[in-house]
Amino acid sequence: MKTTATLIAAALLFATATASAQQAAPAPVAEQKSLAAKLSRVQLDGFLSYPDQVLILDVRRPDEISSIGGFPSYLSIQAKDLEANLAFVPRDRTIITLSNHAGRAIKAADLLIAKGYKVAGAAGAQDYEAEGGKLIRIAPPPPKVAGAASAAQAAAQP
Repeated sequence: MKTTATLIAAALLFATATASAQQAAPAPVAEQKSLAAKLSRVQLDGFLSYPDQVLILDVRRPDEISSIGGFPSYLSIQAKDLEANLAFVPRDRTIITLSNHAGRAIKAADLLIAKGYKVAGAAGAQDYEAEGGKLIRIAPPPPKVAGAASAAQAAAQP
């Protein structure tokens, strides 16, 4: 009997300690769900078949666009500058935000949705290419050579 009482007391003590530990543990932080969907290559190609209705908003740095590639027509505003430049983003088109793997693009899309823009989703240029999509390599302009412009102007004058 003494052994049974000891076992019951130990079980109660263990259950109480476990319950206290569970209550003391901090609640896990819920991951914030994005309002914007990440678009696949097929979905993005579907939207791109309506170029008069869609705007690609590329939020990457210029060096990323030139080295990785992009789409033939896009608006470029870096992610860090987007909120300050919302006046330049048209409201009459459906917007697709673009970054390398859609991380910055999703954040940019969420910002635009919160500001009342119509957003189809976010895409990653490198993900798009990995899924078989074709990007256009955009070469940076050649450096200006001193005197080249004046020589061309002089040659053009009669």
